[in-house]
Amino acid sequence: MILKVIIIDDEPLAINVIESHAEKIDQLEVVKTFSNAVNASIFLQSNTVDLIFLDINMPVLDGFGFLETLKKKPMVVITSAHAEYALKSYEVEAIDYLVKPVSFPRFLKTVKRVIDLLSKNESIHQKSNENPSIFIKIDNKKLQKVYLNEILVVESLKDYIRIKTTSDKYIIHKTLTGFTDELPKDKFIRIHRSYTVAIDKIQSVEGNSVEIDDIRYTIGRSYCDEVKKKILSDYHS
Repeated sequence: MILKVIIIDDEPLAINVIESHAEKIDQLEVVKTFSNAVNASIFLQSNTVDLIFLDINMPVLDGFGFLETLKKKPMVVITSAHAEYALKSYEVEAIDYLVKPVSFPRFLKTVKRVIDLLSKNESIHQKSNENPSIFIKIDNKKLQKVYLNEILVVESLKDYIRIKTTSDKYIIHKTLTGFTDELPKDKFIRIHRSYTVAIDKIQSVEGNSVEIDDIRYTIGRSYCDEVKKKILSDYHS
Protein backbone atom coordinates (compact mmCIF):
# COMPACT_ATOMS: atom_id res chain seq x y z
CA MET A 1 0.00 0.00 0.00
CA ILE A 2 1.52 3.29 -1.15
CA LEU A 3 -0.18 6.44 0.11
CA LYS A 4 0.00 9.60 -1.98
CA VAL A 5 0.72 12.52 0.32
CA ILE A 6 0.78 16.31 0.07
CA ILE A 7 2.17 18.70 2.67
CA ILE A 8 0.71 22.18 3.17
CA ASP A 9 2.61 24.64 5.36
CA ASP A 10 3.81 28.22 4.95
CA GLU A 11 7.01 27.44 6.87
CA PRO A 12 9.71 25.82 4.65
CA LEU A 13 11.42 24.27 7.68
CA ALA A 14 8.18 22.59 8.79
CA ILE A 15 7.69 21.17 5.27
CA ASN A 16 11.27 19.85 5.30
CA VAL A 17 10.72 18.08 8.63
CA ILE A 18 7.54 16.30 7.50
CA GLU A 19 9.04 15.48 4.10
CA SER A 20 12.16 14.07 5.74
CA HIS A 21 10.07 11.89 8.06
CA ALA A 22 7.95 10.67 5.14
CA GLU A 23 11.02 9.66 3.13
CA LYS A 24 11.88 7.16 5.86
CA ILE A 25 8.58 5.28 5.36
CA ASP A 26 8.22 3.16 2.22
CA GLN A 27 4.41 3.36 2.30
CA LEU A 28 4.42 7.16 1.84
CA GLU A 29 5.00 9.05 -1.39
CA VAL A 30 5.08 12.84 -1.12
CA VAL A 31 3.74 13.92 -4.50
CA LYS A 32 3.80 17.68 -3.85
CA THR A 33 4.34 20.32 -1.18
CA PHE A 34 2.62 23.69 -0.93
CA SER A 35 3.52 26.89 0.88
CA ASN A 36 -0.10 28.06 0.76
CA ALA A 37 -3.52 26.43 0.88
CA VAL A 38 -4.89 28.22 -2.18
CA ASN A 39 -2.56 26.42 -4.60
CA ALA A 40 -3.20 23.13 -2.79
CA SER A 41 -6.95 23.57 -3.21
CA ILE A 42 -6.52 24.18 -6.95
CA PHE A 43 -4.26 21.12 -7.23
CA LEU A 44 -6.86 18.89 -5.59
CA GLN A 45 -9.53 19.90 -8.10
CA SER A 46 -7.83 17.68 -10.68
CA ASN A 47 -5.67 15.37 -8.56
CA THR A 48 -6.39 12.85 -5.82
CA VAL A 49 -4.29 12.04 -2.79
CA ASP A 50 -4.70 9.72 0.18
CA LEU A 51 -3.34 11.88 2.98
CA ILE A 52 -2.73 15.57 3.72
CA PHE A 53 -0.41 16.98 6.38
CA LEU A 54 -1.96 20.38 6.98
CA ASP A 55 -0.82 23.46 8.88
CA ILE A 56 -3.50 25.76 10.33
CA ASN A 57 -2.03 29.26 10.58
CA MET A 58 -1.41 30.34 6.98
CA PRO A 59 -2.05 33.66 5.19
CA VAL A 60 -4.97 34.21 2.77
CA LEU A 61 -6.56 30.80 3.47
CA ASP A 62 -5.97 28.97 6.74
CA GLY A 63 -6.09 25.21 7.19
CA PHE A 64 -9.69 25.02 8.38
CA GLY A 65 -10.85 27.30 5.57
CA PHE A 66 -8.97 25.11 3.11
CA LEU A 67 -10.83 22.00 4.29
CA GLU A 68 -14.14 23.75 3.58
CA THR A 69 -13.13 24.15 -0.08
CA LEU A 70 -12.75 20.42 -0.58
CA LYS A 71 -15.64 18.57 -2.16
CA LYS A 72 -14.10 15.20 -1.37
CA LYS A 73 -11.77 15.14 1.60
CA PRO A 74 -8.81 12.74 1.92
CA MET A 75 -7.51 11.72 5.32
CA VAL A 76 -6.08 14.77 7.08
CA VAL A 77 -3.44 15.13 9.79
CA ILE A 78 -3.19 18.58 11.34
CA THR A 79 0.31 19.91 12.07
CA SER A 80 0.46 23.04 14.21
CA ALA A 81 2.57 24.79 16.82
CA HIS A 82 -0.64 25.69 18.66
CA ALA A 83 -2.22 22.99 20.80
CA GLU A 84 -5.46 24.98 21.18
CA TYR A 85 -6.63 23.89 17.73
CA ALA A 86 -6.85 20.23 18.80
CA LEU A 87 -10.59 20.34 19.57
CA LYS A 88 -11.38 22.04 16.27
CA SER A 89 -9.34 19.37 14.44
CA TYR A 90 -11.66 16.73 15.88
CA GLU A 91 -14.67 18.64 14.58
CA VAL A 92 -13.26 18.57 11.03
CA GLU A 93 -12.60 14.82 11.37
CA ALA A 94 -8.81 15.02 11.27
CA ILE A 95 -7.15 11.65 11.84
CA ASP A 96 -4.57 13.09 14.21
CA TYR A 97 -3.10 16.33 15.56
CA LEU A 98 0.67 16.76 15.59
CA VAL A 99 2.19 19.59 17.62
CA LYS A 100 5.33 21.10 16.11
CA PRO A 101 8.17 20.35 16.24
CA VAL A 102 7.07 16.87 15.13
CA SER A 103 9.38 14.06 16.22
CA PHE A 104 9.81 11.02 14.00
CA PRO A 105 8.44 8.53 16.59
CA ARG A 106 5.26 10.63 16.91
CA PHE A 107 5.01 10.95 13.12
CA LEU A 108 5.45 7.19 12.70
CA LYS A 109 2.69 6.50 15.24
CA THR A 110 0.30 8.67 13.21
CA VAL A 111 1.22 7.00 9.92
CA LYS A 112 0.66 3.55 11.43
CA ARG A 113 -2.78 4.69 12.55
CA VAL A 114 -3.61 5.96 9.06
CA ILE A 115 -2.43 2.72 7.43
CA ASP A 116 -4.40 0.67 9.94
CA LEU A 117 -7.60 2.63 9.20
CA LEU A 118 -7.13 2.27 5.46
CA SER A 119 -6.39 -1.43 5.62
CA LYS A 120 -9.54 -2.02 7.66
CA ASN A 121 -11.92 -0.12 5.44
CA GLU A 122 -10.14 0.31 2.08
CA SER A 123 -10.00 4.10 2.10
CA ILE A 124 -13.22 4.44 4.13
CA HIS A 125 -15.47 3.09 1.35
CA GLN A 126 -15.48 -0.65 1.03
CA LYS A 127 -17.53 -2.17 -1.74
CA SER A 128 -18.28 -5.67 -2.89
CA ASN A 129 -20.30 -6.72 -5.91
CA GLU A 130 -22.95 -8.39 -3.78
CA ASN A 131 -23.40 -5.99 -0.87
CA PRO A 132 -21.71 -2.56 -1.12
CA SER A 133 -21.00 -0.81 2.16
CA ILE A 134 -19.58 2.42 3.51
CA PHE A 135 -17.70 3.18 6.71
CA ILE A 136 -18.79 6.23 8.70
CA LYS A 137 -16.86 7.87 11.51
CA ILE A 138 -19.18 7.94 14.51
CA ASP A 139 -16.58 9.07 17.06
CA ASN A 140 -12.87 9.80 17.24
CA LYS A 141 -11.89 6.12 17.24
CA LYS A 142 -14.76 4.11 15.81
CA LEU A 143 -15.62 3.50 12.16
CA GLN A 144 -19.05 1.94 11.68
CA LYS A 145 -19.82 -0.20 8.66
CA VAL A 146 -23.19 0.56 7.04
CA TYR A 147 -24.57 -1.40 4.11
CA LEU A 148 -25.86 0.86 1.37
CA ASN A 149 -28.91 -1.32 0.78
CA GLU A 150 -29.98 -0.69 4.41
CA ILE A 151 -29.94 3.12 4.19
CA LEU A 152 -33.42 4.64 4.04
CA VAL A 153 -33.01 8.39 4.49
CA VAL A 154 -30.16 10.80 5.20
CA GLU A 155 -31.28 13.99 6.95
CA SER A 156 -29.38 17.26 7.28
CA LEU A 157 -28.82 18.65 10.76
CA LYS A 158 -26.75 21.71 9.72
CA ASP A 159 -23.12 20.56 10.12
CA TYR A 160 -24.24 17.02 10.98
CA ILE A 161 -26.39 14.40 9.29
CA ARG A 162 -28.67 11.67 10.59
CA ILE A 163 -28.44 8.39 8.67
CA LYS A 164 -31.54 6.26 9.12
CA THR A 165 -31.18 2.60 8.20
CA THR A 166 -33.51 -0.37 8.40
CA SER A 167 -32.08 -1.24 11.82
CA ASP A 168 -30.46 1.86 13.35
CA LYS A 169 -29.77 5.59 13.24
CA TYR A 170 -26.39 7.33 13.20
CA ILE A 171 -25.47 11.00 13.61
CA ILE A 172 -22.13 12.01 12.14
CA HIS A 173 -20.27 15.26 11.53
CA LYS A 174 -20.67 15.76 7.79
CA THR A 175 -22.75 17.87 5.42
CA LEU A 176 -25.62 16.36 3.47
CA THR A 177 -24.10 17.58 0.20
CA GLY A 178 -20.74 15.99 0.96
CA PHE A 179 -22.25 12.67 2.00
CA THR A 180 -24.67 12.55 -0.95
CA ASP A 181 -21.79 13.10 -3.37
CA GLU A 182 -20.18 9.92 -2.03
CA LEU A 183 -23.28 7.77 -2.60
CA PRO A 184 -24.01 6.00 -5.92
CA LYS A 185 -26.22 8.33 -7.97
CA ASP A 186 -28.26 5.45 -9.41
CA LYS A 187 -29.29 4.37 -5.90
CA PHE A 188 -29.82 7.64 -4.02
CA ILE A 189 -31.35 11.01 -4.85
CA ARG A 190 -31.54 14.39 -3.11
CA ILE A 191 -35.21 15.33 -2.77
CA HIS A 192 -34.92 18.38 -0.53
CA ARG A 193 -32.23 20.60 0.96
CA SER A 194 -32.72 18.49 4.10
CA TYR A 195 -33.13 14.96 2.68
CA THR A 196 -31.41 12.40 0.48
CA VAL A 197 -33.27 9.11 0.09
CA ALA A 198 -32.73 5.61 -1.23
CA ILE A 199 -34.66 5.34 -4.49
CA ASP A 200 -35.59 1.69 -4.02
CA LYS A 201 -36.99 2.40 -0.53
CA ILE A 202 -39.63 4.82 -1.83
CA GLN A 203 -43.01 3.17 -1.21
CA SER A 204 -45.18 5.80 -2.87
CA VAL A 205 -45.26 9.28 -4.36
CA GLU A 206 -48.18 11.57 -3.55
CA GLY A 207 -48.22 15.21 -4.53
CA ASN A 208 -44.91 16.72 -3.50
CA SER A 209 -43.89 14.02 -1.07
CA VAL A 210 -42.55 10.48 -0.97
CA GLU A 211 -43.27 7.76 1.54
CA ILE A 212 -40.42 5.73 3.03
CA ASP A 213 -40.82 3.34 5.94
CA ASP A 214 -44.37 4.68 6.45
CA ILE A 215 -43.11 8.26 6.88
CA ARG A 216 -43.72 11.03 4.35
CA TYR A 217 -40.88 13.31 3.25
CA THR A 218 -41.47 16.55 1.37
CA ILE A 219 -39.94 16.99 -2.07
CA GLY A 220 -38.41 20.46 -2.36
CA ARG A 221 -39.81 22.66 -5.10
CA SER A 222 -36.45 22.95 -6.88
CA TYR A 223 -35.96 19.17 -6.75
CA CYS A 224 -39.46 18.12 -7.83
CA ASP A 225 -38.98 17.68 -11.58
CA GLU A 226 -35.71 15.79 -11.24
CA VAL A 227 -37.05 13.49 -8.52
CA LYS A 228 -40.22 12.54 -10.39
CA LYS A 229 -38.30 12.07 -13.64
CA LYS A 230 -35.84 9.74 -11.91
CA ILE A 231 -38.53 7.73 -10.14
CA LEU A 232 -40.61 7.36 -13.30
CA SER A 233 -37.59 6.35 -15.42
CA ASP A 234 -36.69 3.66 -12.89
CA TYR A 235 -40.30 2.48 -12.87
CA HIS A 236 -40.44 2.13 -16.66
CA SER A 237 -36.97 0.62 -17.05
